[in-house]
Amino acid sequence: MRRKARKGGGRQVELEIGQLGGRGDGVGEIEGRPVFVPFTLPGEQVQVRLTGEKAGGYKGDLIELLSESADRVEPGCPHFGPCGGCTVQHLAAAPYRAWKHGQVVQALRRRGFDAPPVAELTAVPPRTRRRTTLAAKLAAGTAQLGFHSRESHRVESIETCQVLRPSLVALLPDLRRALQPMLTGKETADVALLDADSGIDVLITSKQAPGLQARQALAALAEQHDLARVSWQPTGAGDEAPEPLAMRRPTVVEFAGVRVEPAPGAFLQPTAEGERALADAVTGWLDGMAGPIGDFYAGIGTFSFRLARHAKVHAIEGSETAMASLWQAARKHDLQGRVTAEVRDLASEPPPADDLVAFEAVVFDPPRAGAKQLAQELADSEVETVVALSCNPNTFGRDARILVDGGFSLREVRPIDQFPWSGHVELAALFTRD
Repeated sequence: MRRKARKGGGRQVELEIGQLGGRGDGVGEIEGRPVFVPFTLPGEQVQVRLTGEKAGGYKGDLIELLSESADRVEPGCPHFGPCGGCTVQHLAAAPYRAWKHGQVVQALRRRGFDAPPVAELTAVPPRTRRRTTLAAKLAAGTAQLGFHSRESHRVESIETCQVLRPSLVALLPDLRRALQPMLTGKETADVALLDADSGIDVLITSKQAPGLQARQALAALAEQHDLARVSWQPTGAGDEAPEPLAMRRPTVVEFAGVRVEPAPGAFLQPTAEGERALADAVTGWLDGMAGPIGDFYAGIGTFSFRLARHAKVHAIEGSETAMASLWQAARKHDLQGRVTAEVRDLASEPPPADDLVAFEAVVFDPPRAGAKQLAQELADSEVETVVALSCNPNTFGRDARILVDGGFSLREVRPIDQFPWSGHVELAALFTRD
């Protein structure tokens, strides 16, 4: 079968795709240098136009698919390709799972773990993502709302999505219309959506403040769809509290029976199913411990409140806003005796090794950059058990190497696919001292 894609300038070459890269691009080779070609699969012969430099090699646009892999399937989403949200919907399920699992294994092997104890991939079902950030922009005078195209400022306006919860997809047409009055020129607004336990929370971030017409449209949207809350904040506001535009009830998420009210735009695991898988790993590995347990990068208490069912927990988080939500929930549920809280920049000032001796175990769930400094302090400490969570196998591999070089053993790694058809994979890992 021969398939054709978009055309443009640049040198044309024919090559064979040898592997699938970490972002989902097919990777071939020419003149000893890699060529990264989106929407291609290993074993395929392709005609490609070289369009630029990338990672010591070339970027390539697919011109024609000369031979097709047996692993190629028809993508389920009509937006696949122009939309940058998914990169590998054209890959069959079994090789897709192997690719995701392999990313974790390879990241650890690059750090000297010859036979890393990586469990089978836990798959999160499609259409379960409860949290996302979309882009809104005017095009030909009409509001566009969706995801950016890959490596582009162009917004692919989506009508459906194979990843988001149906409740969020159903909101999109009316949300797009409500945003129209506040979009001007070429500026883009970010729209964070959270389908919380108490309803959908919307946070709009833009340079342009909503005028009267936009405020009325967004208030009407909140009533029409029974949204929990609609807020706005200016671009670059940081931790400055957003301005509420409509508030029908508090936004609430629940962890082990504890009701937490996150601030607009607060971090939350993208799916409830993935959150449960991560939490099952954390609580299962630490079952029976009375604590105190250190929960570092605690956020709004995703793991703290689950652990507090059987242990004392000290939660540490860099965001004052997130910690305020956690501590408010702890007080409301009379958990001050079991949960304590501290605001601290863990990237630059993690607790020193001598202070970590207070903890029976430590849990840490850093951003994509990982927790290099904290891992070093843990390696130098007398802590016996560490549970690490990560959304980046590469920085996890670095941190794992530090822990193991400091006397820990890597006992188990559980990869979890919270971002279907993308290059992202999350994991939970257990480290103990011999």
